Amino acid sequence: MTEREAPSVDGLVIGILGGTGDQGRGLAFRFARAGHPVIIGSRSQERAQAVAGLLGHHVRGMANRDAAREASVVIAAVPYEGHSDLLASLAPELAGKVVVDCVNPLGFDDRGAYPLPVPEGSAAEQAAALLPDSQVIAAFHHVSAVLLLDPEVDSMDLDVLVLGDDRAATDLVQALAARIPGVRGVYAGRLRNCGQIEALTANLVSINRRYKAHAGLRITDI
Repeated sequence: MTEREAPSVDGLVIGILGGTGDQGRGLAFRFARAGHPVIIGSRSQERAQAVAGLLGHHVRGMANRDAAREASVVIAAVPYEGHSDLLASLAPELAGKVVVDCVNPLGFDDRGAYPLPVPEGSAAEQAAALLPDSQVIAAFHHVSAVLLLDPEVDSMDLDVLVLGDDRAATDLVQALAARIPGVRGVYAGRLRNCGQIEALTANLVSINRRYKAHAGLRITDI
């Protein structure tokens, strides 16, 4: 972030809805490793607690509703098919908070991955429509869960594209992204431009399958 000083994110409690999935667990592991208190949310409190116990002392497990209530910043890392119902049900708990949506609406068939149409334009815009009292930011779409979860990977070669309509909230999420060694948060536009960001994940899946890689993105000349 070059335009102005990055905000402090020290001590922020990060809640991850869908935190028992690979992406959620990977983000939880990295943020806990960076010293953040992390709350893994799940439909099953018992499952959330079991996964939290595997990730370390900075991580707690709760039911999704409790995780949304207790966290300072909430990351939605749930499957797209359950995205709208879950967020709609948690709107009161998420009011007044920054909600980071990293959901990629993708389908898979024998030809590979492809983007699914979303009536609102993107999963992030759907989240914003369901959470009018939250600041919804889109980020972390193109981060490999395999690399996030690998304790032998000390640094990741990656830019995280951050989109949103509130400058303070995008600055905050950029600063959070930078808590993961090797990662830089890059502002990439307003939320209305998130459809192609989510859809691009299908291209990265194809790259990874062809080259047996865990590819991410780097933005040049900034």
